[in-house]
Amino acid sequence: MVVQSRPSDPAREDEYNAWYSGTHLADVCAVPGFVRARRYKVRDAANPSGHAYLAVYEIESDDLDATVAELSVRAGDGRLPMSDALQLDPPPTVAVYELLD
Repeated sequence: MVVQSRPSDPAREDEYNAWYSGTHLADVCAVPGFVRARRYKVRDAANPSGHAYLAVYEIESDDLDATVAELSVRAGDGRLPMSDALQLDPPPTVAVYELLD
């Protein structure tokens, strides 16, 4: 799973990074099937998406749909709390990729 995001305000970038790296990655990796996560920051200022940050989550699951659904359940019931330092308008871009080889 790949997530592109950015802080809600450039002045809150440190808070956003502290929450994302210090809390959010562990919360997501606590969902059964999510085994690893890494974060990246774009180096090209001309990034067309406008999202300065990228998180890549590795999933190992026999039922990818159920694993991603569990992530949504936890986000909805408060076990995966969001920070208002994360920009939600526009929302982060999320894509789930299936391994081919």
